[in-house]
Amino acid sequence: MLLEICANSYQSAKNAQEAGADRIELCQELSVGGITPSYGLLKQVVENLDISVFVLIRPRGGDFVFSDIEYKIMKSNIQLCKDFGCQGIVSGVLNADKTIDFGRTKELVQLSRPLKFTFHRAFDEVSNPKQAIEQLIDLGIERILTSGQETSAEKGLDLLKSLNAISKGRITILAGSGVNSENAIKFKEAGLSELHASASSKIETHDSIFSMPVTVSGSNKIEAIKSVIKNE
Repeated sequence: MLLEICANSYQSAKNAQEAGADRIELCQELSVGGITPSYGLLKQVVENLDISVFVLIRPRGGDFVFSDIEYKIMKSNIQLCKDFGCQGIVSGVLNADKTIDFGRTKELVQLSRPLKFTFHRAFDEVSNPKQAIEQLIDLGIERILTSGQETSAEKGLDLLKSLNAISKGRITILAGSGVNSENAIKFKEAGLSELHASASSKIETHDSIFSMPVTVSGSNKIEAIKSVIKNE
């Protein structure tokens, strides 16, 4: 079973590599669900680490209905990721009625090639997930990151099982949200092949009037998940 770590910083990415994660989704600002990482962070990770890097292409928090300018920014960031030699893109666009924006998503997928493409958790907002999965398969997308349209993947396990049954051999269901070493075995037993986790903890920073905890993916938590899902 493959483990992807949602890495929000260079330290998180480094910890993921050292703990044996298979891939990272590089992003920033987990408090709003993640946005596209900075140029500097992307450059540092790609030039100094060997782990497979998928990059979140999302210009802001909030919904997944993007303006023309936001969409233009997304396309520019995809080209940057290709120029850097990343392995994958994590993105997607919805219409206001909670359906897949097929045209714009198709354009993002085509622009991303030859990189792999993951349709992100915008999927958890679509009104008809079983129809949406067929659309994403038609687009040639490799995987869908989803919690089963619940606040956590554990709560959404029934839908995840249904989607996995539909998708077998055509697209990969990447289960994410609230995944940890205590519940990871449930996803393996359900027949899912990939997991997504932040495996993070809040770390106190130096005293300052601006001090606030920093969220970092931890090696121990990543190793604990890996030990649960390792292939026999």
